[in-house]
Amino acid sequence: MALRFFRHRFLLFGAGFLVLIFLTRSLWLPVFGYALVHDEAPAKADIAVVLAGDFYGHRIVKAGDLVRNGFVPLVLVSGPAGAYGLHECDLAIPFAIRQGFPAEWFIAFPNQAHSTREEAAAILQELRRRNVKSFLLVTSDYHTARARRIFLSAERTSGFVPQIRTIASRDEFFAPDSWWRNRESQKTAFFEWTKTVATAFGF
Repeated sequence: MALRFFRHRFLLFGAGFLVLIFLTRSLWLPVFGYALVHDEAPAKADIAVVLAGDFYGHRIVKAGDLVRNGFVPLVLVSGPAGAYGLHECDLAIPFAIRQGFPAEWFIAFPNQAHSTREEAAAILQELRRRNVKSFLLVTSDYHTARARRIFLSAERTSGFVPQIRTIASRDEFFAPDSWWRNRESQKTAFFEWTKTVATAFGF
């Protein structure tokens, strides 16, 4: 009888706890969104670097604004291959030009990277060749924290350690304070957290 009583109480408590979690989701779910973001205020640097992976153009527009506002003189646009035989930078730079940015602000950097880690290694090699001492790393907000960790690790591995500041651009769907409210944002958060955990374990 006592066991049944405690079991009943436990089920009621569990149900109440789940209801409480559901009702307060807008208070604790943003934590998982903001944990993906590492956005630093822009400062003067030698160059801005735009990472690949944003097919809506928000990253390259953000970088163009950094030039327009005097933070950097040029933008290195990463461009892995794979978009119908083109490199992404070959699509991104014409898009930026159509938005009113001068073509001479942008440097195409075609590469064969298949991950942020490979992209970081290739970009740092190019920055070393250009004798860059500082750069602004521009990527989507949800990608900033992981990208920064990957670049810092790549700097330590290569022995080339230019100063880095991470600048977040907005994403078409993801918002850290409400990422669970639409399907595309949920997918973005899920995949980014999966990649974050994988990166932490060295994958």
